[in-house]
Amino acid sequence: MSHVMAMAVQTLHPKAQATIGPWTENGFYYDFDNPEPFTDADLKAIKKEMGKIIGRRLPLDRIEVSRSEAERRIQSQNEPYKLEILAGIQEPITLYTLGEQWWDLCAGPHVANTSELNPKAFELESVAGAYWRGDETKAQLQRIYGTAWETPEQLAEYKRRKEEALRRDHRRLGADLDLFSIEDGAGAGLVFWHPRGARMRLLIEDFWRQAHFADDYELLYTPHVADISLWKTSGHLDFYSESMFGPMQVDEREYQLKPMNCPFHVLTYASTLRSYRELPIRWAELGTVYRYERPGVMHGLMRVRGFTQDDAHVFCLPNQIGDEILRVLNLTETILSTFDFINYEINLSTRPEKSIGEDAVWELATNGLIEALDRKGWAYKIDEGGGAFYGPKIDLKIEDAIGRMWQCSTIQLDFNLPERFDLEYVAADGSRQRPIMIHRAIFGSLERFFGIMTENYAGDFPFWLAPEQIRLLPVTDEVMPYAETVLTDLKAAGIRATIDRSGERLGKLIRNGEQMKIPVLGVIGAQEAENKTLSLRSRRDGDLGALDLSTVAEAARQANGQRAASLGLKPA
Repeated sequence: MSHVMAMAVQTLHPKAQATIGPWTENGFYYDFDNPEPFTDADLKAIKKEMGKIIGRRLPLDRIEVSRSEAERRIQSQNEPYKLEILAGIQEPITLYTLGEQWWDLCAGPHVANTSELNPKAFELESVAGAYWRGDETKAQLQRIYGTAWETPEQLAEYKRRKEEALRRDHRRLGADLDLFSIEDGAGAGLVFWHPRGARMRLLIEDFWRQAHFADDYELLYTPHVADISLWKTSGHLDFYSESMFGPMQVDEREYQLKPMNCPFHVLTYASTLRSYRELPIRWAELGTVYRYERPGVMHGLMRVRGFTQDDAHVFCLPNQIGDEILRVLNLTETILSTFDFINYEINLSTRPEKSIGEDAVWELATNGLIEALDRKGWAYKIDEGGGAFYGPKIDLKIEDAIGRMWQCSTIQLDFNLPERFDLEYVAADGSRQRPIMIHRAIFGSLERFFGIMTENYAGDFPFWLAPEQIRLLPVTDEVMPYAETVLTDLKAAGIRATIDRSGERLGKLIRNGEQMKIPVLGVIGAQEAENKTLSLRSRRDGDLGALDLSTVAEAARQANGQRAASLGLKPA
C-alpha cells in the first residue's frame, strides 16, 4: 500500500521526491521531500488517487537489476535519496513496478496485483515531520502515515481502538487532571510534578519501598553527578556517550551527570571487602538519571531527559543465581499486579557473538534464568544471541486495558562491571572471587510507568492511589461548618479529602467532580448535616446512599490498607 501511496503522491505532486516507505505495526508510512507542505485537502486527494490506482488492477512485478541499471533509472527520475539508499543495499538489487508507470527500490514481497487491496479498508491518517535518516542535521521531510486492512470492519475496529487510545493519552489526562507538565521555560524532556501527581508519585514510591523492605532489600541514595573518571572506568563514556550530557568543570575536575545508577552501587560494594557470608546483598534505589534524547523522540512521560529509575542490584554467589532471579520475578509480580498489570510477555535473551566472560559462567547464568522462569511457571520466548555483551537478560512486557504491550521490567546479569571495578569477596576457602551482579528494574522508570499506568486506568485511578479520594459537596453555606468537621475527621483517618468551596449549584459540583475523576463524592445538605451523615456517589459502585461518617472513614481506611479500587460499600 505504501507504493500505491507514493505513486499517487508523485502523480499529484510531480516535484515530490520519494525516500523510504516501510510497513509499521498498524499500517505504513512514506517520507517525501516536497516543496510545499501537505494539507488535509492533499491527503483527501491522495487517498482518492490511490483508490483509482487500486481500481486499475495494476500488477506488482519484481525485477532484479544490476547496480548500474538501478543508478541509471534513479538518476533519470532525479531521486537523490534513492541513490543514497542504493549505496547501502547488498546485491541482488530488486525493483517493484506498479504497471508501467511507476517503480521503487524494494526487497518485497508484495501482493501480485492492486486488485488484492481493498479500496474501502485503508485510510491516510496524518502528516508529520521527519529527518532524513533520523538525523536532525539532514533534510527535513514530510511523513504521511496510513493504515490498511483486509476489510472495512477491521479498519473500523482499528479506528475505534485508536480513538480509545487518544481518550487514554497520558499527556491529555496529565493536563486535564492537573498531574504533571513539561515546561518549555525549563527545557524539553524535564517533568514538573504538580501537587496531585506528586501525591500519587509519593504513594507509588512508599509502596515500592515497603515491598522492597519486606523482600530483604536495603535502600541506597547516591549522588547525581560523578567525576568523569568513574564513567571511563564503567565504560559508559566509551559506549554510551551519545546519550550522556556534556561534562561540567568544577575545581579543575570534570564531572558528569549520571545516566545510570549502576556504577554508584558498584562503588558502594567496593567500599569494603565483603565475605561470602554477606551474600547475597540486595540494594535498591529510586535514583534520578539524566540522558540526552533527540528532540524528535521525546514523548510525554514515555521518553524524557530526566527520570527516576527503580534500580536495584543484587551481588550474589554463582550458586545463588537461580534463587535470586526467582525472588526478583516474585517481587516483580507483586508490584505490577498491585497496579492491575497481570498479563505479561517475557523474553529471555542469550549470549551474543561478541561478549565477555567465560563460557562456564555464561552457561551457569543462562541456566539460572531458565531455572527461575521454569520454577515461576511463566511462559517465555528465547531470543538467541539477543543478550548484552556482558550477560544474559530477561525482558518483561505488560499488557494494558486495551491490549497494548509495553516494555517494563528488565533483569540483567552483568559480568562486565564486576570485572572493570575489580569487585571481590572472600570465599569459604579464603580465596578472592568475583561476585555475580544482577541489575534489575521493575517499573523501568517512574515517569514512564506513571504514563503507562495513567493510560491503563484512563485516569480513573483506584481509590487507594487517587490523589483526591473523597470530595465533599456542601449544598448551601449553612452546612459548611458540618462539612469542615467531616473534612477534619476524614483527614485524621488518613483519607485524602477536600471540600469544593466554589458555591456552584449541586449539579455543577457533581459534574466538576466527575470530570476530575474523583472516586467518591460526598453530598452534604441540610438533612445530612442534621443526621450527621454523608450521601455518597462512587464512580465504581454508583449511589451508596446516606452513610454515617464512621462507616465511611472505616471503609476508606480499609480500602487504603488493602490498596483497593473502591470503598467496597454496597449501593443503597
